[in-house]
Amino acid sequence: MKKEKDLYQVSLKVIIKNSKGEILAMKADPNGSYAGFYDFPGGRIDTDEFHTPFSEIIKREIEEEIGNNVVYTLHPKPVATGRHCIDAKFAKGGKDIHVIYLFFEAQYVSGQVVISDEHTGFEWLDLSKIKPEQYFKSGNLEGVKIYLGK
Repeated sequence: MKKEKDLYQVSLKVIIKNSKGEILAMKADPNGSYAGFYDFPGGRIDTDEFHTPFSEIIKREIEEEIGNNVVYTLHPKPVATGRHCIDAKFAKGGKDIHVIYLFFEAQYVSGQVVISDEHTGFEWLDLSKIKPEQYFKSGNLEGVKIYLGK
């Protein structure tokens, strides 16, 4: 019997590093699927963006989530992947949503981070001094572990 193919949404996440090597982590919405954990800037590709370069989608998402004053240099190739299931109770339409994450790395240059209402705050984290499991879960944790080579 032939198995049914799954449908996935794709999210472009950005690991933004400052000059100290710390990464920008955003405190997740306490009522969302990442409640109690941190997230990365980025988001899902919209239906009309299939042919849009990833760098343009990332620019849109960065501006939406941390403001348009942040200057960064984006490295064009993904550095990690992850998978996340948005539970039906958090999803529009009442069904689980399977999301594939592509992580990109960027170097923070300047500008003030201004968090949107999608998150409640942010921190610069030194990944060598934390236990990723205490800060990230699901697809973000998977991506961080790949990024760190673990």
